[in-house]
Amino acid sequence: MKKILLASLCFTVMAARAQTVDEVIQKYSSAVGGLNAFNAVKTLKMTGNVSMQGLSLPLTVRIINGKAMRTDVEVMGKTVINAYKDGKGWAVNPMAGATTATEVTGAELNDWRDESIIGGPLMDYKALGDQAELEGQEDVEGVKCYKIRLTRKEDGKVSTYFISTSDNLLVKMVQAKEMMGQQLNLESFFSDYKDFNGLKFSMSIMLKIEDQVFQETKLSDISMNVPIDDKIFEMPK
Repeated sequence: MKKILLASLCFTVMAARAQTVDEVIQKYSSAVGGLNAFNAVKTLKMTGNVSMQGLSLPLTVRIINGKAMRTDVEVMGKTVINAYKDGKGWAVNPMAGATTATEVTGAELNDWRDESIIGGPLMDYKALGDQAELEGQEDVEGVKCYKIRLTRKEDGKVSTYFISTSDNLLVKMVQAKEMMGQQLNLESFFSDYKDFNGLKFSMSIMLKIEDQVFQETKLSDISMNVPIDDKIFEMPK
């Protein structure tokens, strides 16, 4: 009898926990405009600048929602390209000696797939087959946040989201990245949210590694449902 009661109690606690996670995600979704509204966006174009190593570099991001993503960064007359389409990815990085398109696979490819989802993977985690868990609350630079652990279905990669308890906006995300042969935690900080046709986007994203600022992105404009040539996502032969 005790075992039955204990099992019942455990199930109740787990159910309440899952419900709480969904409630937090729903609040976040509503705060930025709603999952249905994000899913209704067909294409997205973002422009701005990326600052790193003392340089301010022009950035263009083009997305076909849930299907394709491409970023172009201009560096001293050359273009660094990351591109994804329908499960395949490629990159060109002349600054690293890769002047022709190179295929990208593994965790990085899955990251780019997530970036092709305009609303991000958290809001629609169930449809993607991912798992979300609420891990309590935590302060992020003085802001009280809900802490959510998202585990990706494809490769088990974990992303941790910190959502403000006051305005329900995303404040920070932490992901493990392999850089220079090391596993490091990449922290992304989101701020300066602006409204575009009823949807909120973070216009300022700061990346930190080991508490040191690695890169800052400042978006200047966002356009939705603009014509984008599908061929720009295809790997050059």
